[in-house]
Amino acid sequence: MTEVRGGVGSGGNGSAQPSEELRVTAVGVIRGTTTDRRAVIPLLRRLRSAEGQADPLPVWQELRALGDVVPAPWGGYFVTGFDACSQVLRGRDWLAPDFAWQERQADTARWRDPSTREMTRTLSRLNAPAHTVQRRALGNLFDRGTLEALRPRITAHVTRLLDRLDARLRAHGEADFATTVSDRLPIRTVGQWLGIPAGHYPRILDFTHRQVHAQELLPTKSELAISARATREMRAYFTALLAHRRAHPGDDVLSGWIRYWDAQYPADRTTADQTLYDLTMFITIASLETTATLLSNAVWFLTQDPARADRLRRHPEHVDDAIEESLRYDPPIHLNSRVAAADTVLAGVPVAKDATVHVLYGAANHDPRRNENPHVFDMLRRGGHLTFGGGAHYCLGSGLARLEARILLTELLERFPTLRPAAGPTYANRMVFRRVTSLKVTT
Repeated sequence: MTEVRGGVGSGGNGSAQPSEELRVTAVGVIRGTTTDRRAVIPLLRRLRSAEGQADPLPVWQELRALGDVVPAPWGGYFVTGFDACSQVLRGRDWLAPDFAWQERQADTARWRDPSTREMTRTLSRLNAPAHTVQRRALGNLFDRGTLEALRPRITAHVTRLLDRLDARLRAHGEADFATTVSDRLPIRTVGQWLGIPAGHYPRILDFTHRQVHAQELLPTKSELAISARATREMRAYFTALLAHRRAHPGDDVLSGWIRYWDAQYPADRTTADQTLYDLTMFITIASLETTATLLSNAVWFLTQDPARADRLRRHPEHVDDAIEESLRYDPPIHLNSRVAAADTVLAGVPVAKDATVHVLYGAANHDPRRNENPHVFDMLRRGGHLTFGGGAHYCLGSGLARLEARILLTELLERFPTLRPAAGPTYANRMVFRRVTSLKVTT
């Protein structure tokens, strides 16, 4: 998850006219060209438009044409090239925008929003040593043994959800795959794993969809207000869940976390509770929308071309390849942010300490220098993508998301050989977290 806010402002004609510049930095004197910071404004507007949500590829291409590192109108930079994005995600010289960074900003008020602060305590915003402590405590959260233990449960969830899809297709001739299947599988998987009552799932999905506004690049005041209300609901829910589990412990994962962190802070229940809340909340909500978007995307890309779906049905050994190509082609997270730990140079552009860079996953994944003909969805590409991030903040749930997609696609292709879209997907109006709100299908 990521969160960086700032006003784009207005003005300028968006012309990408480069100008000669000489810059004296802590890493030396650099001559080169720089792009007008206002050049990205119309491109960002297009990304937020219905057209841009439906097909962001042309915008990503235009952003890459401005350079691997493109100045943002509010300061900071967008990173578009695959190698430059990989360097930021994997390099130790790039940090998450944590509390310490926020306090060093001139306008600290913008970082005091309650929903922003709530997410800043989570793993995605922590840097060493705090991040290291929590990550090591979790271990390899979804190792091979854990995934194999989860496989029969996920398979059962998939079968029941596809039964529901089948019933709706028979009754109405079409059904919404996103709301019937994609949204429901991740919460059932992580909910059962953590021992969360099934009756609570709709509530968790509801506040997750609303809380995410604060993690967008340019949230409005009304969106922040929605997110603040959702944050209060989220805190109340997970605080109560942890209190109940502490009073009624079992052999489940959550009870194990409680025992571990209580032992780490035997004389400081407040710190133990805060750590438990941050981990449980983050791991739960982080596994929902991103996986749901992967599932909907994969079904959309496969079923819109009957020959493609039929080929995969005849060659199920390529299901994993289809999943990786779906992750590359339209990543569930379009943008992530890091800050420079020191004055540095990125792809020939000097970046000052504490400056923010916004990694554009989609633009990087479609960099033709890394993936030839990137606009083509090719299940057998075996190309590269950065969708799960890299380095210390590599996605904890990548293995689980892949397993859910593998089980779903395998059974879907077998049970619904003529499934096809009844209409193109619709999307939430966002720039950071991709969300397919509807995908109508028929047979």
